[in-house]
Amino acid sequence: MKLHENGVFLVNGQLCGAAPAGVTKEQARTGTIAYGILKAHNTAPDMNDLRLKFDSMTSHDITYVGIIQTARASGMEKFPLPYVLTNCHNSLCAVGGTINEDDHQFALSAAHKYGGIYVPPCMAVIHSYNREMMAGCGRMILGSDSHTRYGALGTMAVGEGGGELAKQLVGRTYDMAYPGVVAVYLTGSLQPGVGPHDVALALVGATYANGYVKNKVMEFVGPGVANLSADCRNAIDCMTTETTCWSSIWQTDAVTEEYLAIHGRPGDYRALAPAAVAYYDGCIELDLSKIECMIALPMHPSYAYPIRELKADPYAILKAAQDRANEQLSGKVEMDLVSKIGPDGQIHVDQGIVAGCSGGTYESLCAVADILRGKSCGNGPFKFSSYPDSMPTYLELVKNGAVADIVSAGGIFRESFCGPCFGAGDTPANGEFSIRHTTRNFPNREGSKPGEGQISGVALMDARSIAATAANGGVLTAASEVVHEPLAVPPYHFDKSVYDKRVYNGWDRAEPDHALRFGPNIKDWPEQPVLSADLLLRITSHITDPVTTTDELIPSGETSSYRSNPLRLAEFTLSRKDPGYVGRAKDVQALDAARKAGKLPAEVAAVYAALQAEGCTVDPQNTNIGSAIFANKPGDGSAREQAASCQRVLGGAANFALEYATKRYRSNCINWGMLPFLTTEPDALPLGGYVFVPGVRKALLEKAETIPAFCALPGEHGWQVRAITLRLGALTDAERQILADGCLINYYKNN
Repeated sequence: MKLHENGVFLVNGQLCGAAPAGVTKEQARTGTIAYGILKAHNTAPDMNDLRLKFDSMTSHDITYVGIIQTARASGMEKFPLPYVLTNCHNSLCAVGGTINEDDHQFALSAAHKYGGIYVPPCMAVIHSYNREMMAGCGRMILGSDSHTRYGALGTMAVGEGGGELAKQLVGRTYDMAYPGVVAVYLTGSLQPGVGPHDVALALVGATYANGYVKNKVMEFVGPGVANLSADCRNAIDCMTTETTCWSSIWQTDAVTEEYLAIHGRPGDYRALAPAAVAYYDGCIELDLSKIECMIALPMHPSYAYPIRELKADPYAILKAAQDRANEQLSGKVEMDLVSKIGPDGQIHVDQGIVAGCSGGTYESLCAVADILRGKSCGNGPFKFSSYPDSMPTYLELVKNGAVADIVSAGGIFRESFCGPCFGAGDTPANGEFSIRHTTRNFPNREGSKPGEGQISGVALMDARSIAATAANGGVLTAASEVVHEPLAVPPYHFDKSVYDKRVYNGWDRAEPDHALRFGPNIKDWPEQPVLSADLLLRITSHITDPVTTTDELIPSGETSSYRSNPLRLAEFTLSRKDPGYVGRAKDVQALDAARKAGKLPAEVAAVYAALQAEGCTVDPQNTNIGSAIFANKPGDGSAREQAASCQRVLGGAANFALEYATKRYRSNCINWGMLPFLTTEPDALPLGGYVFVPGVRKALLEKAETIPAFCALPGEHGWQVRAITLRLGALTDAERQILADGCLINYYKNN
């Protein structure tokens, strides 16, 4: 794999370092597939600052209640575009009593009232339904899940927080500067036993840490594309999220055309390819024939190694991964990977899972069945489970015998459910090592709770190598060790009647008089304050990890059941990373409540006295007091808006960061009225310190490049004041007003 240091031209499908005579970079930038799709969806007068409207949207049962509640509070009367509501996350309806199923019934009633598309629980994972039924060449889809990626089907798809979907529901636009576009130039063909996750992990490993494609579009082109099946492309594509790119798009061909025809939508195909001359801001050259069977060790998809390399030196590589994981766990609990090396020198794993939008595809599960046919997973500690990505996939796997092959080998075949991807299904036992064809292996993503002494290690692998390991009784095995010829895939027949009989499609048939069905856990968003002229912030968490994931900001798993109840969910904020955060944030809320009541707390009065001694003018009655967190690089991972809204519900008014891991998380902070400050002085923001930002509202609205602020730090002789400089980074006019109004809901009420 080669990452070009500079931009490249693609001339008649061939990479070229220089522009053809008479063609400028600016002209050639318009030749990418991405440019054409973005232009078709842009409502702004130029392409520098995009104002996008999408063709359809999608959400699942962790996110849709909050989005619909936000849109209702903002004046929505019906869904103005097709909106798919799937139920693939909170499908275990015993968790939390009735509240998960209450959410499902709320969604069904909303689909009737506002004209939506309701996919019942266990029918399909969110991205599979959208691939099968909604994606089409040249379209754009917005989803409230970070793995919203349908580029392999010619659709530019974007995963964002709920606020961005609410904007579309009230007729507004998705606003951003035109993104960079990076070519992924594919050549060659995959070797036997190598699958899509192997390609994906190699790509993530090569691009995540260096930020090569961060917030850019990955455009897959080149002769190697034709050598990949549609399922393989889809599985690679959904993992582009882990590179931190903004979106993805692939050139389309006969494979794409066949996929859409099989799914009964031949009219949704059209050829997409770069123009005769196209300029890309970067290029990744990837020879598919060089990709090996891969493994991504705990606790990130980018910690990727060839399985061959790991098996050649298991102690050194596992010890390094173990040490890195334990440093990230901050001593709360110890991960032990080295003990998985048996007396025979081989690595023994405890669990294998193939599931979700990346792993549960028809082709991958056929491969699993092929490798397991006539074998046994054994009756030892190792166990294996598989989850199909949709019921049409499940039905076809039943018909062709794949389910029988997997079950006959001792595997478990489950329903269409995303649970293993976020800790709500097949959580390993404490100390176990799980290999998974799922999307992430972040800390606690599999469901363990380090704060309660639990930890398990998760490594990501392709379904084929997981099946090879299962057939070997849990001894880590690359599929290339046992598969020497390409695996035959039985023809796929899509039975749409499965959906016709159960999915409610109310698009363009809104029933305004239909009553919404509320369960006792479904609550309205609490009101949020407008941004005051000045702002006093107290640091209620200071996180020094290189990256902080959204799973750490608001844990997944069992907390998902409470995501329709903002106040109850907020009790889990940072619970696994910093259990003291919620109490400290509530203490700051109490300070602001006392201020509003005209009773300035003694500590705040002392801070103001120290600030005044340094020449600062303070106006307590017109200065909101809010909490804030510092993290080096917050927001990697999920699009879920609750990673930000939970802080806001607890009185959060800002984040401080060296940089933000993703646009998604930064946008969530903005939409919930939390200032996304950038700083180069983290030592000035210790836990318990205060930050006074005078004139913050004026600086925000007048687009100040820098914002002066003052830190009040506790010391032996009282509060010590230190001046610092903050930045907010690029903001649109609308984003500035959202922050000034206090949140997106307030913005819509005022505008």
